[in-house]
Amino acid sequence: MSHIKPENAGQLEEAVKWGLSQEESMEIIGSGSKQKLGRAVCADHLLDVSALTGITLYEPEELVLSARAGTSLIEIQEELAKNNQYMAFEPMDYGALLKGTPDAGTLGGMVACNLSGPRRLKAGAARDHFLGFSGVSGRGETFKSGGRVVKNVTGYDLMKLMAGSYGTLAVMSDITIKVLPAPLEEKSYVLYGLSDEQANRAMSVALNSSREVSSAAHIPQIISSKLSLEAEERAMTLLRLEGHGPSITYRTDKLTSLLTGFGKGSLIADPESRSLWQKLRDAEVLLKSEERSIWRISLPPAQGSAFIDSLKFNEQAEYYYDWAGGLIWLSLTGDHNASLLRGRLKSAGGHATLVRSATGIEDAESPQQPLEPGEYALMKRIKDNFDPKAILNPGRLYADL
Repeated sequence: MSHIKPENAGQLEEAVKWGLSQEESMEIIGSGSKQKLGRAVCADHLLDVSALTGITLYEPEELVLSARAGTSLIEIQEELAKNNQYMAFEPMDYGALLKGTPDAGTLGGMVACNLSGPRRLKAGAARDHFLGFSGVSGRGETFKSGGRVVKNVTGYDLMKLMAGSYGTLAVMSDITIKVLPAPLEEKSYVLYGLSDEQANRAMSVALNSSREVSSAAHIPQIISSKLSLEAEERAMTLLRLEGHGPSITYRTDKLTSLLTGFGKGSLIADPESRSLWQKLRDAEVLLKSEERSIWRISLPPAQGSAFIDSLKFNEQAEYYYDWAGGLIWLSLTGDHNASLLRGRLKSAGGHATLVRSATGIEDAESPQQPLEPGEYALMKRIKDNFDPKAILNPGRLYADL
């Protein structure tokens, strides 16, 4: 496998054109933090975009930042912090989970995988902050979509299509995102000892109130005992409050009254609160031994506890709830039995993604949720239009897409 490393957008276009002319496929890579996410790519060449770096435009007063696709997220976050701004959707770092070491990844990888963290409840995912891009399709054609303003009506909204496409439709070279002012403070209101079902109700009450809760998660006892937060090995239900200090104090008092029926809560302040949410964002609290498979399960929040109960896990299973119960991180030993998980999810209206397989166990199905016939037909038409010779990340999402 040859290693192709373009240094600018022109060289990137030439590389893709050459691959197309030879009908030889390319695996697209940046920092490699998410290379193991999804199906393994069997390609003729490695197309490395890590040299396409640098912030090309940053206008704090306009809340807009543009950078090349290979730019490190750490560099972007540090630049934003100088103006007390941030990426509100707090993209997850898969480095620790998939590479064994933290690695925030690149801007292009973040958008291609449509990453988001616990604040998605309030801020949305990467696609909701994706304003525009330039890239090269599998036809070897450079094209642009979107712009540098939040309200843009130029052409089709291809950003929603590119976000989450895992590089199977085009290779992005330049990306523009919306940024926002960072909250001055954050605290977490914690309820202890609730069951999964009780926690789901408490999170629902909090989120449906006017208390502006930005994140909600429930950590069962088997996980909370590892967090060193003096939780006395009890389950923890976390509600994040962000903003100005007086506002947080007022909303905490109101939240305390609202949730009286669920017990007496307490506050976790900065920096402990921020560190805790980062661990939940990056699934750092799960056991990551090579004998365990790790799943990411999305479903309606009200169905979460019933779904976990239906699986009748043994005591070795680990899991916790994010997004008020709408996202379950699950760590299992041995055979993860994809068909069982996905079969139980059908009635709940959810789907399961295998983030990492246990050593020696091959998933007979795709790591991604299998497609219904209509979904497959639509994705196949889109793939054929953007990449008719299937030279970009072939098989990354599904075997023949």
